[in-house]
Amino acid sequence: MIDALRKYLDRQERHFLPGGRHERFGALFELVDTFFYTPSTVTAVAPHLRDSMDLKRVMTVVWVAVLPCALFGMFNIGLQANSAMAALGIMQVEGWRGGLLWLLGAGGYDANSIWDNFWHGAVYFLPIYLVTLAAGGLWEVVFATVRNHEVNEGFFVTSILFALTLPPDIPLWQVALGISFGTVIAKEIFGGTGKNFLNPALAGRAFLFFAYPSEISGEAVWTAVDGFSGATPLMLAAEGGVSAIQAAGVTWWSAFFGTVQGSIGSTSTLLIGIGAIFLLYTGVASWRIMVGMLIGVIATALLFNAIGSDTNPAFALPWHWHMVLGGLAFGLVFMATDPVSASMTEAGKWVYGALIGFMTVLIRVLNPAYPEGVMLAILFANLFAPLIDWFVVQANIRRRARRHVG
Repeated sequence: MIDALRKYLDRQERHFLPGGRHERFGALFELVDTFFYTPSTVTAVAPHLRDSMDLKRVMTVVWVAVLPCALFGMFNIGLQANSAMAALGIMQVEGWRGGLLWLLGAGGYDANSIWDNFWHGAVYFLPIYLVTLAAGGLWEVVFATVRNHEVNEGFFVTSILFALTLPPDIPLWQVALGISFGTVIAKEIFGGTGKNFLNPALAGRAFLFFAYPSEISGEAVWTAVDGFSGATPLMLAAEGGVSAIQAAGVTWWSAFFGTVQGSIGSTSTLLIGIGAIFLLYTGVASWRIMVGMLIGVIATALLFNAIGSDTNPAFALPWHWHMVLGGLAFGLVFMATDPVSASMTEAGKWVYGALIGFMTVLIRVLNPAYPEGVMLAILFANLFAPLIDWFVVQANIRRRARRHVG
């Protein structure tokens, strides 16, 4: 079967090469061919440097690192929904999702059942992810075809990161609109992967936040049950600090493990941390950005703790609570370390990470109307990353000039 497919693709290849009758679809053919097989143009002999970590493998590593967050996200969506249904006395989910759950044998809606929780969450997350792949992938193919470039694997990661930053019951047409904005406006119009200065996944989410705030923020969007309203722990922190979080029955450990309301894939700091270890071990992510952001969060939180406030309880929120609330850990590991939109210089990565950490806590504490700050903080730092690198390069030039004169 494998040999037959290889021979078939080899026979068809000539039609998609320059001068062939299907030349305009060459990028699409290359996408299919390299999905199943290693490209024919590989380095075999000296003097070239051989490295197994090409772009496709980098994207695969990141996807594998974030996969546990997606799997747990599906379980947690179902856990929150089944718990809310029990509290409201709702017996079943209406519509096609309810029918599908019945077919899967997960129609018991038991919050104590891993099976029921996982599949209840899956019928919300998987459509979001499939729509993201379809809409964003379509734009990738369109631009690759028009430019006669190969389809880039970067979208493989952008798609899942974007999907995991969304609330579970967001309308699917908004999912398509958001990823289209992120793919086209934040990336393709600047030349595609490697040329974008904003993180496409975050740009798409930011577009949805400002265009449709009621569908992606507030207290009614984080649990996939109609009529249920509940604040996330981060919202509670903005309203009443740690005491308000604990009064709602949320402990630091439950926030750390991720069994709380929030975006689909950003609640479990534990699994995000495991993903961070994997990315650092493989050398895909920058530890300087991660540590710099962590330093920025800790220093800024301690500063606000020292200043204090009689009217704003968020001033007193400790740094270790900041780390397990909202999307801070997810942004630190999977968004801030995006190698394209982040700083390139080694010294600049420290400054870049610290800036994100500082801005995240600043927004969380001083803007109670928008308690989550990591998305805007990363996009803000994306804008300043080239300037940070410029200052680092200029400092190196001046330092070398002084050595030469001396």
